[in-house]
Amino acid sequence: MLKKLVIACLLGAALVSVSGCGSSDKKEAAASGDKKVTIGFAVSTQNNPFFVTMAKSVEDAAAKANVEVKIVDAQNDPAKQSNDVTDLIESKVDVLIINPVDSAAISNSVIAANEAKIPVITIDRSADKGEVVTHIASNNVKGGEMAAEYIVQKLGEQAAVAELEGIPGASATRERGEGFHKVADQKLKVLAKQSADFDRTKGLTVAENILQANPDVKAIFAQNDEMALGAIGAAKSASKDILVIGFDGTEDGIKAIQDGDMAATIAQQPDKMGEVAVEIAQKIVKGEAVDKNIAVDLKLVEKQ
Repeated sequence: MLKKLVIACLLGAALVSVSGCGSSDKKEAAASGDKKVTIGFAVSTQNNPFFVTMAKSVEDAAAKANVEVKIVDAQNDPAKQSNDVTDLIESKVDVLIINPVDSAAISNSVIAANEAKIPVITIDRSADKGEVVTHIASNNVKGGEMAAEYIVQKLGEQAAVAELEGIPGASATRERGEGFHKVADQKLKVLAKQSADFDRTKGLTVAENILQANPDVKAIFAQNDEMALGAIGAAKSASKDILVIGFDGTEDGIKAIQDGDMAATIAQQPDKMGEVAVEIAQKIVKGEAVDKNIAVDLKLVEKQ
């Protein structure tokens, strides 16, 4: 009986020992194993189809990669975006992807992320200050040049044109304008340019005012498709045949081209940008080397 009791005790001790080792192994695995990566994505607005597509691609790519993503919408408000990024930093995301409303205004948020040791990726628009690991965007300067060259090709040199500019302070606004004027200031006659904040309704109002004040305008370059669609409405209201060129290649923009309302758009790939951003975020977390700048191809789309 004593012998059986000793054996039972030994077996019990062995089981406790095995159980203890298993529990320890799990704790060590939890401590040293792969933690699910969390990406924070601060998008400028979800009131623009271009950025809706971009956010959806980030969400889809994250789901495919089994990565958690927190998406916050700034609603085109730089102050709200600053607060959004602060919340993402405090939630301790592993990587921040930022699509700035305003390239200058977002700088303090990027610096705050730097201080929190959270890597930052910017997408479509850059940040003026702070350390950004990778910037993913189209060549906006080249796109502006493409738009101006298209007008020259269709209407000839010294054609009278107007320009609808995006949000003041956004890098895309500066770069698209820079590219456009590289060509337009030499080969076209720019009668007016004014900001419409990348917004369709503002694009309509601003284009109406420009056409009323400048009846000789033959073409309008809008720095995104939303403003271009507004300009189309203004031209129709004024019963004018205006060559309108947009930028982005949104679904509504492409449809307007197919319908014969918009002449062309400089098409970006917001879905590709989102996918690449998630890929880069994962590489950064793994400590892999990434490129400082990644360009996503542009193409001019017109009715075939």
